[in-house]
Amino acid sequence: MDQYGEEDPRGNLVRPYAVTRGRTEPTREIAIEAVMLTMQRGVEESRYAGRDRHLIATLCDGRAQSLAEIAVHLRVPLGVARVLVADMITEGILTLHEPLEAGDTEERINVLERVLVGLRSL
Repeated sequence: MDQYGEEDPRGNLVRPYAVTRGRTEPTREIAIEAVMLTMQRGVEESRYAGRDRHLIATLCDGRAQSLAEIAVHLRVPLGVARVLVADMITEGILTLHEPLEAGDTEERINVLERVLVGLRSL
């Protein structure tokens, strides 16, 4: 915040780039409706992985969160959340639950509706 109590807009532009260490591509593709859960050792290990990763691990501890929900909680673009989450999956902090196959359209719509309700409740 500056002397007038307003946030510096430059911080919003630099932060996502810094959070991902300049990377824009995730190590794996993750669907927006895919859900993550923190592995048993994830919260403890995430404490040493940085503020954003620890927040993600805490959000997903005992409560599945979609990639979209994680991005909203962190207030970062979806691409930034995707890079962070992909790294955390690779490191064994999070476990990924892929969305259902395209053949089960009704269940897929139900999942998306639940995600939308969760986003609206924030």
